[in-house]
Amino acid sequence: MGNRLTKIYTKTGDSGLTGLADGSRTEKDSLRIFVIGDVDELNSLLGLLIAINIDEEIKACLLDIQNILFDLGGELAIPDSEVITEARVQYLEKIIDQYNASLPPLKEFILPGGSVPAAVCHTARAVCRRTERQLVGLSREISINNVSLKFLNRLSDLLFIFARTLALSEGGKEIYWQSERIKD
Repeated sequence: MGNRLTKIYTKTGDSGLTGLADGSRTEKDSLRIFVIGDVDELNSLLGLLIAINIDEEIKACLLDIQNILFDLGGELAIPDSEVITEARVQYLEKIIDQYNASLPPLKEFILPGGSVPAAVCHTARAVCRRTERQLVGLSREISINNVSLKFLNRLSDLLFIFARTLALSEGGKEIYWQSERIKD
């Protein structure tokens, strides 16, 4: 592979516009760019989670997902592009089913936390939900790949399952919501 970037700064964005992958220009505060930024933020959080000492199998899944998220960012940067496929949604569903089968039944709401890895995973889940909401908003402005919406929806589910798994690993505990914790 040749060099993709030979110069990091181009000065072409100094006026508040940025380039899309097809060569067109758009405002840096357009909803499309917000969604691309949210995908990047989510990908960065997954990178942080991978850097923490967690199960190697979960790390491998997260690395696969990082690559898919990079594809999603590319899909959004190329107008009318469709890269995310139903097979990628099914990949997430398979992992969800695998990990959920080993978790205790959910009888109460869970608070984000339980351990540092679980808390980071919950943060990634929340960013994933925001990304999904932004993509829904973008779908009102432009035509998008509806499978990408499904992918983000399943990804947030998977991140919830991973957060539970990480909270319970090595004898840890989940933190449950207590409606009566603070008395008025």
